[in-house]
Amino acid sequence: MMKKFLIYLCVAMLCVACNNGKRQRIDEVTKTIHLVNRHWQNEHPKHGRAFWDNAAYHTGNMEAYLLTKEPDYLAYSTAWAEQNRWMGATDTVKARWLYDRYGEGEEFVMFGDWQVCFQTYADLYNLSPDSIRIARALVVMEYQMQTPDNDYWWWADGLYMVMPVMTKLYRITDNERYLQKMYQYWCYADSIMWDEEAGLYYRDAKYVYPKHRTASGKKDFWARGDGWVMAAFAKVLKDLPEAHEHRHIYEAKFRRMAKAIAGCQQPEGYWTRSLLDPAQAPGPETSGTAFFTYALLWGMNNGVLEKHEYQPVAMKAWDYLTTMALQPNGRVGYVQPIGEKAIPGQIVDENSTANFGVGAFLLAACEMVRFIETN
Repeated sequence: MMKKFLIYLCVAMLCVACNNGKRQRIDEVTKTIHLVNRHWQNEHPKHGRAFWDNAAYHTGNMEAYLLTKEPDYLAYSTAWAEQNRWMGATDTVKARWLYDRYGEGEEFVMFGDWQVCFQTYADLYNLSPDSIRIARALVVMEYQMQTPDNDYWWWADGLYMVMPVMTKLYRITDNERYLQKMYQYWCYADSIMWDEEAGLYYRDAKYVYPKHRTASGKKDFWARGDGWVMAAFAKVLKDLPEAHEHRHIYEAKFRRMAKAIAGCQQPEGYWTRSLLDPAQAPGPETSGTAFFTYALLWGMNNGVLEKHEYQPVAMKAWDYLTTMALQPNGRVGYVQPIGEKAIPGQIVDENSTANFGVGAFLLAACEMVRFIETN
């Protein structure tokens, strides 16, 4: 009897120790989230426009709020949305609306870089359903879906900017057309940017091999570009119904990319700016690395990726993010500045930071908490 009691006691003590260790790890990551996000918000008290770079940060900030329930984070995104009147590009004459090239003007309403803000507006609507919060998003996206065009996403970033908008609005409206059109738009993007051999996306059609090559003649896949795509798939799969007819297609592409990404990780845990040619722009890059980390963790957390295969990759990447990219004051360094390719000779160091890079870091950190909770 005493022997059984001692066994039960040892097991109980072991369980308590394991739970305490897990709680400590969760607390450490949560502290990192607060360190990073409070540093960014304290350094940037004024809210910018609703263009992609600010909006990408807010996708991470909202994830941090949903995880931590820190009211300052909610207030920060709400104030940004209100300042921008719950809009992206503001032109109201539909005949002038553009999308087929890069543009920061208010007439580029259907250009994805002006639509990513709708992700945060939808998240805020779900927390407090006021129709003004998604009114512009519905007008823009429903007008766009009525057009015969499918070539809206002609650059890799666009998949992150808009695919999650469409699944979020589907969840709100139950309008199946969002998912049908999303698939059509994605098929076009896939047809011009996907490389079947590499299992990766080119940033856009002008970078397709052999028309474009790295300095050493190799295929040139931009880390942040493929990071946008991997994160897009994670967000889409999160909201897409399990039985949806296209889900298996997105999952297969996600898994194929995960395999390719795992295969080109650097020994230090990061990914270089040109994924398959590190010599093109050597050294770490945080935004792509953080998006990959987020996507891999999400895939494992939701049974899409095998833990035995991808946990070592994600843990090595997380170690880079928290020991090299993260600076003592909360700044996220080694973020390549705004661009669209790996640039030989471009300096990216501990002082290189950006709003979208912080957003990516927050996404990865929040998913890391969930990973620890379930393992």
